[in-house]
Amino acid sequence: MKKIIFLMTMLVLILAGCGQENETTDKGNEDKKDQEEVTLKVASLIPPMTEILELVKPKLAEESINLEIVVLGDNVQPNSALAAGEVDVNFFQHVPYMEDFNRNNDAELVPIVPIYFANYGVYSKEYDSIDKLPEGSVIAIANDISNVDRSLALLAQHDVITLKEKTGPYYTKADIVDNPKNYKFEEVDLLMLARMYDDADAVIMTPAYAAPLNLTPKSDALLTEGSENDFAITLVARKDNADSEAIKKLAEAMTSEDVRKFLEENYDETAIPAF
Repeated sequence: MKKIIFLMTMLVLILAGCGQENETTDKGNEDKKDQEEVTLKVASLIPPMTEILELVKPKLAEESINLEIVVLGDNVQPNSALAAGEVDVNFFQHVPYMEDFNRNNDAELVPIVPIYFANYGVYSKEYDSIDKLPEGSVIAIANDISNVDRSLALLAQHDVITLKEKTGPYYTKADIVDNPKNYKFEEVDLLMLARMYDDADAVIMTPAYAAPLNLTPKSDALLTEGSENDFAITLVARKDNADSEAIKKLAEAMTSEDVRKFLEENYDETAIPAF
């Protein structure tokens, strides 16, 4: 009888051990699954956008997120790639530009979080004051509708022109009701603005396109925009993936104190944190 009781006791202990081992194995597999690497593709264009992404990449790696940065060559490809599902997010644009893309392409891109204001400015190679810009001068502006709106709004903000009350989503040149010096506005592709610095009397552009010319808003612009506007450079996703955990973690990393410090220490003259 004692022998039977002993054998039964041993059997119970063995079964209990197997169950505990299975539970441990299952938990280990579950933890491993939780740590499986996720690749997050983000389309971008130029510094400081790409630099911010490189800055947060190691932090995301700690969260098992492989941030794959796809650097594209123009300001159309990032939205086209995102809408087509070729990338998961992009980081290069302000919300009005995104909204214009949505309208024209029946897309559902959505803003995730604003990161910084790229301080828009008016630059001139020949004149050091907006008051010295002569009558009939040619001012080059970006030709997409959201940046036409932005350029005209900047000039109106400083009373260079007067615009009628906005009735649609964007100002156009047709909304100019007073142009005292009869300035001419030449619309060019966004990537051509820096080249117009030699040809036009003035150019309105973001710091990213002024930087190759060694120009900054604080030191060289005749007029600047500041941060009281809707044009912050924003992390953008699609409606169908905006709530993904990986994108939430990317947004959190991009609005960290490390990013704020990076902008303040390296781009104090050109980029204003928006968070």
